[in-house]
Amino acid sequence: MNSKLLEWVPKKVRSMLGKNSRVCLLSGRDVFNALKNDNLIVMACNTRINHVIPGIMKAAEELDAVVAFELTRNEGGLDGGYTGQTPASFFDTIITDAESCGFTKPFLIHADHITIRDTGAEEMEAARQLIAAQIEAGYTSFTIDASFNPLPDNIEIVSRLAEPVEAMGYGLELELGEAGHALDRPSLTSIAEARTFLSEVKSRGVSPQLLAINNVTRRANYLDGEVVHIDLERTEQIHKVALAHGLAGLVQHGIAGTPINLVGKLADYGIRKGNIGTLWQNVAHAGLPLELMDEMRRWARENGTDIKYATRVFKSEIDSVPAKNLGQIHEMATREAREFISAFHAKGSASKLANSLGLAG
Repeated sequence: MNSKLLEWVPKKVRSMLGKNSRVCLLSGRDVFNALKNDNLIVMACNTRINHVIPGIMKAAEELDAVVAFELTRNEGGLDGGYTGQTPASFFDTIITDAESCGFTKPFLIHADHITIRDTGAEEMEAARQLIAAQIEAGYTSFTIDASFNPLPDNIEIVSRLAEPVEAMGYGLELELGEAGHALDRPSLTSIAEARTFLSEVKSRGVSPQLLAINNVTRRANYLDGEVVHIDLERTEQIHKVALAHGLAGLVQHGIAGTPINLVGKLADYGIRKGNIGTLWQNVAHAGLPLELMDEMRRWARENGTDIKYATRVFKSEIDSVPAKNLGQIHEMATREAREFISAFHAKGSASKLANSLGLAG
């Protein structure tokens, strides 16, 4: 790693890590602004089960890549969400793994989908408290997701909640539609909608680096031979709008189900951050003891719910699996992370970041 990158570790984070730490946790604002002109996608990993983290770090270290680790509000909120991880415990896990793995590449800890479903006082206060807790915990990048709301309310919510993130100089991602959201508007984010949204938030002093849009007619998870329903032309057009408003690029959801030979092409259309979540859960599940997986599946069936919600219920059992299983999960996670980093054209992105920040040599 270019040791000069450590000079870009935010002051608050440095105070938490200690002056001698080589962990390179950076602000999303600095990372995405610096990489905006590079045709690559930063892999953002929703690590619902933390056993995959060392494998992702190993791949990023080998390939000289910038990565992000993230949890959504319902995955890891103040109450631990359905993974049992609070902002503080998630931060501690990532830093502990980074130290023990000797991970030196730059990375982010991102608050994914801080979802606000309405403009009510209770919903707004809950979001404020979560953002405050995530900043206190050491997060360096944030998604304020008010995309469930009509456009004027989305703008108002963002304007009211973004201030502490902006004040810290951290990364800010906003959301203007995602597959499965907002049934009262067109399924795909429109160019006009993006232009209005970005103009209005900018006029209110909000300066995001990233915009998540709905450019897909449904969630991913495609069958072999099935056409991928991503509107690349519209993605490219909205990317131009985003650049005109000072953003670094766009965010793609649902990548885990997109054929690996196609995901890299998304960078050509302005995607700069790619969120991958279910894949890492699947990797962890594949390495857990069979008896434990049987219990988790039985619980999910009996409760009529997705198996992801078993993560918190069985957290103590998951956290104490034998070393043999951990090794299998680490190996699988490394393999998958290598594949996606390469497909995202992100190999060497850590060095590109240093060059963009004027730290070559």
